[in-house]
Amino acid sequence: MNEPVRKRADEVVGVTSLYTEHQEWSTNLGDKTIHAKRMPGTFRTIKYFTESIWLFFFVGAYLRWDGKQAMMLDVNHRQFNFFNITILPQDIWMVSLLLLILAMTLFAVTSVASRVFCGYFCFQTAWVDLFTWVEEKIEGQPNQRHKLDAAPWTANKIGKKTVKHVIWLLISLLTGISATVWFEDAYQYWHDLMHFNLTIIEFSTLALFTLGTYGLAGFLREQTCLWLCPYARIQAVMADSQTILPAYDIARGEPRGKLRRGAPATDATQGDCIDCFQCVQVCPTGVDIRDGQQLGCITCGLCLDACDSIMDKLGRPRGLIRYASLDELEGRPVKKVYQHPRTFVYLTILLVALGGIVWGMTHLGSLKLRVDPERQPLYVRMSDGSIQNKYTFKVLNKTDHDVYVEVSAQFGIKDQKLIGNEQPKLLTHGRSTAFTIFVKAPEENILSETTKIEFHVSNTADPSMAAEYTSKFSAPKR
Repeated sequence: MNEPVRKRADEVVGVTSLYTEHQEWSTNLGDKTIHAKRMPGTFRTIKYFTESIWLFFFVGAYLRWDGKQAMMLDVNHRQFNFFNITILPQDIWMVSLLLLILAMTLFAVTSVASRVFCGYFCFQTAWVDLFTWVEEKIEGQPNQRHKLDAAPWTANKIGKKTVKHVIWLLISLLTGISATVWFEDAYQYWHDLMHFNLTIIEFSTLALFTLGTYGLAGFLREQTCLWLCPYARIQAVMADSQTILPAYDIARGEPRGKLRRGAPATDATQGDCIDCFQCVQVCPTGVDIRDGQQLGCITCGLCLDACDSIMDKLGRPRGLIRYASLDELEGRPVKKVYQHPRTFVYLTILLVALGGIVWGMTHLGSLKLRVDPERQPLYVRMSDGSIQNKYTFKVLNKTDHDVYVEVSAQFGIKDQKLIGNEQPKLLTHGRSTAFTIFVKAPEENILSETTKIEFHVSNTADPSMAAEYTSKFSAPKR
């Protein structure tokens, strides 16, 4: 590498001081509106596919299962319905494990491939892409939009701006409705909306989501990522020189100059970059990737599509801008993903958390039983000489309907007798019901100070719906 190119490379990859590095950055700080150019390519296609996953956000809440909404975070009844599974606040530990899985997945992906979540999956990125697509269809290509923004207000400009903002507001309103119906029955919500019968909370939630979407996706755009999103700030600590991200090959591209078709591929005086600025024009955050890694880069790969299309036209190899690690660009050894200790740490945490969720889902059951023995006194000696213990039963009914259960006991002591279980107990749906049961046994049959006893509760209409709990029977010292 010649000396001018080496000097340029050192500056861009951050060998110089932090102050010099920040001088290289060209992040838009909100003083102008970025109108990014749309170019076809591999990563643009991938981006369309990943963003289309958000369609489930709009339609998922309308799925029905067994006569009710299949998936709903029912705040009013403090439960989460997932098809035929009902998760109550008592099972919140599984939600915690799910959040842990999502966080660890995000950290693991970031450490390997930087901010691909921001570039391909983030809701802010997806909605901004949708809003700018609408803007392009109405106002034209980026240069036309810039001219329209600078032009005086005419009937044509007012008409285009009005149509654009009306469509933006309709998308925002649909977003607000879609966000709300995940928390209550979708069909009932639409009925209340059409009849202007929403509660204050429902209306406030709808207005908040609508105006938030309209402002964040329509106006703030990339400024949301720069100033409001905490992940954009902390992602740097999760990446290192082995992290794969969009990078400009300085050794190949510099010094820049105008190239023509058929120019020698080994021209020592001129690099492959023709300074066409296509990589900057397609960037949704206005970053010039040739200036090195920057806070504004969301790792979407659109600059790779733009650069590859130019290289194809010039008859040069693709990859002047490509996904690569800084170590690769500087010629240092590149480790495989499985060679990083952090990979095993993330994988272990993910497997443990996933195992916990699987275990919890398979052991949820429709009933949950807890039995607390009386502590003071531990036992009572009855007038007939028998020993009696008192137990407080707490049974959680996780179904959406009331049920009657009967109480029984196994093991324990010979000739033991349950008192208080003569009639079935009513369990209210979605709630924990408490009642008292006494267990009495002849003292001559008691062999030790404490004896294990297993209690059972089962649905009188469906014995397969049952729960059990192991407690102990206390007696005087033998």
